[in-house]
Amino acid sequence: MVAAKNISDETKNEAIKVAKATQKPRQTKEQTKLIAAGIEKGIAEYKKQHKNKARDRDKARKQDIKAKARTAKTAESETSAVASQSNAHLLPWGLLVISWIGFISFSLMK
Repeated sequence: MVAAKNISDETKNEAIKVAKATQKPRQTKEQTKLIAAGIEKGIAEYKKQHKNKARDRDKARKQDIKAKARTAKTAESETSAVASQSNAHLLPWGLLVISWIGFISFSLMK
């Protein structure tokens, strides 16, 4: 009876409507109630499965978002590493040019 407490009134009413719609001419009320109870269980099981699938889809969506964020961070750190490497490449050449300019200007002043 624990499962009956979890079933909403809306589900019960829906199950009764379906059971009455499929009722045979000589079918007793007890038989209709048993059919309605079976339909209630089926609807409850369907809703439970639907809820679990929705939860799984939400988890997968959140994992995709996290994976994309991690990928973006990795790409950003790689880009900054490449940029710092290209700047490090220019530093020795810049110092060489400045030293030559200084040397030439010093020798022209004499």
